[in-house]
Amino acid sequence: MTVLLPGYILDGLPDDQQGGALAWDSGDPDPGGLGSVRFFVPPYTTTGDDLAMMARMPALEVVQTLTAGVDNVLGVLPQGVILCNAAGVHDASTAELAVGLTLASLRHLDQFARAMPEGSWLYDRHEALADKRVLIVGFGAIGHAIARRLDGFECEVRAVARSARTQDGVEVASIADLHRLLPWADVVVLIVPLTEGTKGLVDAAFLARMHDGALVVNVARGPVVDTGALLAECASGRLRAALDVTDPEPLPADHPLWRAPGVLISPHVGGNTSAFLPRARRLVAGQLLRWRAGEPLANVVVGDRSPRTTR
Repeated sequence: MTVLLPGYILDGLPDDQQGGALAWDSGDPDPGGLGSVRFFVPPYTTTGDDLAMMARMPALEVVQTLTAGVDNVLGVLPQGVILCNAAGVHDASTAELAVGLTLASLRHLDQFARAMPEGSWLYDRHEALADKRVLIVGFGAIGHAIARRLDGFECEVRAVARSARTQDGVEVASIADLHRLLPWADVVVLIVPLTEGTKGLVDAAFLARMHDGALVVNVARGPVVDTGALLAECASGRLRAALDVTDPEPLPADHPLWRAPGVLISPHVGGNTSAFLPRARRLVAGQLLRWRAGEPLANVVVGDRSPRTTR
């Protein structure tokens, strides 16, 4: 065996790529044959125990995640192993949810849904996305996809990233200008990777720079936001939040964030839609073709893009 991957990925691979591959999903502590695994695809909803198995794969060369974020893998990745992420797989789904959460929060769709069992007719005037100033924090592939989906909503979109530029009509400022732009924004959408530099990025000082009534939308990672600081701002009614990710996660049932005014929470489902499987299968199929041919891999986060040997 040289390839270990989830059954739902293997089932969608061409027949000529399934040779030497073993289907395995989270929950089986020992699929057997770990000593010969050279290419490992952890399940999408992977656990620490799943990732710990890499220590029992002495021949491991490549780890291909099914997530764009790899912060959970970096700390346990064996020395010398190439790590590739799933950049591009979740762009459409995550961008859809970012816009959906923004609309749901501004238009109070969550309140309407909660009022339905009682038959309450909550007629009122609410905020529109039209005419809003939206700041996207992080302008990689998903940030770009969010901007594309906002086009047509009649809102003004800006972004911040590591380097300033203009991309497809969007003014992208340097991350150094973030605090200057925060008072401008009605909606701040977070889609940065979780790193030492972005952990706690959205702290009390960040939130204090946002104007009253502004909305924070987090589709990045929970620890990008200081939960206590955000809770304080939302509890006071000064800011609102729409969150697909939280810290801690899963959010305990008794956590006050669940009941804070102006907070809308979805359970980290940004990338997990019907769009996931076909895109994930195409990525893995392409990576296996490149790996077996000894060609440079795509989406490399750690290591040399070129495999050590051909297959």
